[in-house]
Amino acid sequence: RREMIIHLLIWFNVYFPFFPEKLLVLTVATQETDGYLRFMQSANYFNYTVKVKDQAPGGDVGRSIGGGQKVRLLKEAMEALTDQEDLVVLSVDSYDLIFAGGPEEILRKFQEANHKVLFAAEGLIWPDKRLQEKYPSVRSGKRFLNSGGVIGYAPYVNKIVEQWNLHENDDDQLFYTKIYLDTFQRETLNIGLDHKSQIFQNLNGAIDEVLLKFGTKSARVRNTIYDTLPVVIHGNANTKMYLNYLGNYIPNTWNYERGCGVCDHNMVDLSQLKMVWDESDHRYPTVMVGVFIEQPTPFLSEFFQRLVTLDYPKDKLNVFVHNNESKDVFNSFKVVGPEENLSQGQARNMGMGLCRKDPGCDFYLSMDSDVMLTNRQTLKILIEQNRKIIGPLVTRHGKLWSNFWGALSLDGYYARSEDYIDIVQSKRVGVWNIPYMAHIYLIKGEVLRNQLKERNHFVLEKLDPDMALCRHARELGMFMYITNRREFGRIISTANFNTSHYNSDLWQIFENPVDWKEKYIHPNYTRIFTENYLEEPCPDVFWFPVFTERACDELVEEMEHYGSWSGGNHEDKRITGGYETVPTDDIHMKQIGYDKEWLHFIREFISPVTLKVFSGYYTKVCNDPTTVTSTIILHQLLYYINYYITSIILHQLLYYIIYYITSSIILQHLLYYYIYYITTSIILLHLLYYIIYYITSSIILHQLFYYIIYYITSTIILHHLLYYIIYYITSSIILHQLFYYINYSIT
Repeated sequence: RREMIIHLLIWFNVYFPFFPEKLLVLTVATQETDGYLRFMQSANYFNYTVKVKDQAPGGDVGRSIGGGQKVRLLKEAMEALTDQEDLVVLSVDSYDLIFAGGPEEILRKFQEANHKVLFAAEGLIWPDKRLQEKYPSVRSGKRFLNSGGVIGYAPYVNKIVEQWNLHENDDDQLFYTKIYLDTFQRETLNIGLDHKSQIFQNLNGAIDEVLLKFGTKSARVRNTIYDTLPVVIHGNANTKMYLNYLGNYIPNTWNYERGCGVCDHNMVDLSQLKMVWDESDHRYPTVMVGVFIEQPTPFLSEFFQRLVTLDYPKDKLNVFVHNNESKDVFNSFKVVGPEENLSQGQARNMGMGLCRKDPGCDFYLSMDSDVMLTNRQTLKILIEQNRKIIGPLVTRHGKLWSNFWGALSLDGYYARSEDYIDIVQSKRVGVWNIPYMAHIYLIKGEVLRNQLKERNHFVLEKLDPDMALCRHARELGMFMYITNRREFGRIISTANFNTSHYNSDLWQIFENPVDWKEKYIHPNYTRIFTENYLEEPCPDVFWFPVFTERACDELVEEMEHYGSWSGGNHEDKRITGGYETVPTDDIHMKQIGYDKEWLHFIREFISPVTLKVFSGYYTKVCNDPTTVTSTIILHQLLYYINYYITSIILHQLLYYIIYYITSSIILQHLLYYYIYYITTSIILLHLLYYIIYYITSSIILHQLFYYIIYYITSTIILHHLLYYIIYYITSSIILHQLFYYINYSIT
């Protein structure tokens, strides 16, 4: 019975551990930065007891050398706790740290370590490399002390920090290192290092060691080298961006089963205002919209139309435009044109400054002219998310190009994060902490008047303006977010926009097909296929909507702007041969450089209708094989091969019919060879004709091959036909040969 009780107690302690010790988390913070708020969010999720000490003037906790004030503040806190022998104290940073597990797990792992004080460990020695030889050797694990995390019983921790008598800007890690390297103190105080990251995972120099492990309720960081699940994740120095990436998932931010777990935290509900809203409702936040047209941009009128139709009170919108014409819809509209000679960075500083200087400006929305917002609720959604800096995800149609980067390279430029594609393709939906964003973002006005109060954030060294802003934000510890919880719109391509045309948007059918279709294709076009929306005024003639009135007007304007009409004469140098059988007074699409675009339009929008109304008919737009799909080529080729095979069957069938019906062998053979050569030669002629038709791009070459085949096959037919007529009719070999050679020469 006694052994049974012992085993029961052991089993109960393993699966339901009871820790008589209490755990208190001590940290230092002077401001409620985004990093601190994230730290507290993870602590509250696991019900940690946290005590925060305000940092006194001195070194900067967030930077390298100069964290000595943390030791001093810990020393002050421990003076009141030193008598609590059952209290376990966990001292950590707050700006760059996340909890991945709860206090019970930490206490269990601390007990298993069998030390009175346990420091975090790392693979790099810092700040004094000369001390490397003094470190105890280890068989496996990290060898060097890291001061970013320390856990221990209160009396023992107090015995360490009470030795502090240095300056505020002295280094805390060097202080702890010297105590640890003192063999007497290390053994007397039973100090150890968390060599295999059971509790502490320092990311500095160890990013390649960790990966995310998703559970049913939360995500964890797994150390793949030691196969451990650390509880305290610390990302200082250059690893803060990677910590931000991990913070998008741990502890409960996002997982595959539940999706985003914190997206609705601290949201502002504007729907209550909507119930009583009118055009003069003063409770809606005031927004300054900065519009930047930094290069020739297609569909600019559509951009402004979408801005006007945003579902937001227009008297709460003020608009600043760099390099564009004025509008009078909004409360105010300030335009800065090219005559001001402002750089892109200076213009963006000016737009942001207008909101910063206005105490009534609640938000600043920066938009580039290449952003097409298709969601009228975009501005409200961004405001409701209640982030300091947030942007909607917009992507380039059919591509992975978007307005954010998931990671940065060592030189500060683009690097693809593990989750980038899933976020762009909305396989992972949420609100994501990212290191870089551009094109469109919303910033709180109070942030501009406090953290971003400096006037110049867009001009920095040789960086692009948006890269300069994001770098400033990162250095200030500000988080930037992108949301893909809704579809917001797209980024149009401006790379190949040629403004030399009268209506240049017409040429965007390849570069920006979605916007081209929305502008120029009739809204009822799709009803042709869903509702049979077309008319047939007479047999095989169909009317259906294709172009919008805007498209028709612009095509007419483009032709009239070109102005060189043909004159309606038979002589026409524009076509092969120079002769027009049925002349009209016209302008060819090729003359205005629109032939490729027009043929693409025919393929994309006319051919599908043709296939619908003329079943089995396939359209070929032009003789250029690049404009014909391989499917149509294959279809035609197989069609004629099939035709050839079935004709052989017909030929054989007729042969046997003739064989049994006719008794005359002469007539039998005569008809046989007539059928044989007519059927096979015609099929061969057509088969070769269509092969050449699709292979050759030159109409001249195509016609040449056609006539060569036609005359060769036709002559052979005639020659053989006459030969066999002569052969069977004439009995005289002389006469037969004579007729043969006469026929041969004639044919």
